[in-house]
Amino acid sequence: MKTKELHRGRLIDHVQLVVRDLPASQRFYSAIFKLLDIPIAGSGKDYFWADELFVSTPDSEAAQGVLTGRHHLAFQARDRAMVDAFHTQALVNGGEDNGPPGERPYHPGYYAAFVLDPDGNNIEFVYHGEAQRSAPSVKITF
Repeated sequence: MKTKELHRGRLIDHVQLVVRDLPASQRFYSAIFKLLDIPIAGSGKDYFWADELFVSTPDSEAAQGVLTGRHHLAFQARDRAMVDAFHTQALVNGGEDNGPPGERPYHPGYYAAFVLDPDGNNIEFVYHGEAQRSAPSVKITF
């Protein structure tokens, strides 16, 4: 395929998590993605995906290999209230507290909450403080 646009400045293309209990993970991620207005865009008997996150069972053809352990994913929140709502929704939907909402020492204004998903992955919602995005999303065309 010949590239029709070149995009710079994006480090991560996508992330895949291999999980033990797909329905538990789908419930967990559906609840937190609802806060971000990101729908679960695909699903099958051994996978689902939303935006750049792909979640599958170990038996899925997409898993390709053995389980590799815990991962840390951080989602950008629009404000502190969204961080608080994430923490609440994640706990109600099968998550385990790994750090309640609050300021962190990483930089001034860094407000985050951490929850372990049903497979022990460390999921974070972070609000970096007042800032303006250059665009609501990245559009790639070929």
